[in-house]
Amino acid sequence: MIKRKNILKIAIDSPAAAGAGTQAKLIGKHYNLLVLDTGRIYRYVANIKINEPTKFNYKYIKKKIDKLKMKDLQNKKLSSDKVATIASIIAKDKKIRKLVHAFQLECAYNPPKKYAGSCLDGRDIGSKVVKNADVKFYITANVKVRAMRRYKELKAKNKKITYKEVLKSIKKRDKSDKNRQISPLKKTKDMVLLKSSSESISSLFMKIKKIIDRKINT
Repeated sequence: MIKRKNILKIAIDSPAAAGAGTQAKLIGKHYNLLVLDTGRIYRYVANIKINEPTKFNYKYIKKKIDKLKMKDLQNKKLSSDKVATIASIIAKDKKIRKLVHAFQLECAYNPPKKYAGSCLDGRDIGSKVVKNADVKFYITANVKVRAMRRYKELKAKNKKITYKEVLKSIKKRDKSDKNRQISPLKKTKDMVLLKSSSESISSLFMKIKKIIDRKINT
């Protein structure tokens, strides 16, 4: 794999609905970075399992990931709770993780030249995928706050779901993400801990910007 030199690499890890995706987009826009929500790749694979079950094997998955474009990850179907649940299970598969990992590395270390670097968010970015990221963040929030955020997001899309169901789903995903044997979600010592429970999107971004700017200017 080709690695571009002198690029800015930002890693963000977080549990579900902590606001990491929103912050990644703001970081990407401000610093002109390729933004990759790595969880969307597992959702993409989960969607294959749901819609093409007879073709679901490692060879076919590799073929699909090899041809994967960023626009493919914007598919609205990937946002469903059903896809998310299956994605969390698929993420435990060592062979699938290896296929996804290769795509993640390409985005992190060799983004298109129009970008000044990359910003990846997920569950094992700073601990596994981009260990030498220039700045690593761990963004979290109270589980009830995260569930309410996701509930409001789903209700805005006219999804028929209750807060109790969303809370149960979030807790289940947390347990799966933190306790899986391969690349579990965890905060490492070199990650900057940020709590978003009572922070506005803009105030949290300003904290993040200050940390990144300090790194860039040293």
